[in-house]
Amino acid sequence: MKAVFNRQTVAEADKSELIYIEGNWYFPESSLNKDFLNKSDTQYNCPWKGDCTYYDVTVDGQTAKDGTFNYATPKDSAIERVRKDFSKHYAFWNGVEVTE
Repeated sequence: MKAVFNRQTVAEADKSELIYIEGNWYFPESSLNKDFLNKSDTQYNCPWKGDCTYYDVTVDGQTAKDGTFNYATPKDSAIERVRKDFSKHYAFWNGVEVTE
């Protein structure tokens, strides 16, 4: 699967490596092209997953504000609920298209 923004692949991994949570595909950190990511100031705390970190995705001067996010230290109960440790996985949204 791929995460694409402004016609550029910003993450790519086999579907078997991704984790699906609440309508989002979470890509493993190793599949990201971090050259396109910049940490955002946006903060969020999910009641069941924990603290979330956002990153802007920028390609050729175009930016998807908060286009990717991850839970670096998810709550233990969230890992139990998902049945996988998703701490090193990133989901995309806000203009970043995920395709098979």
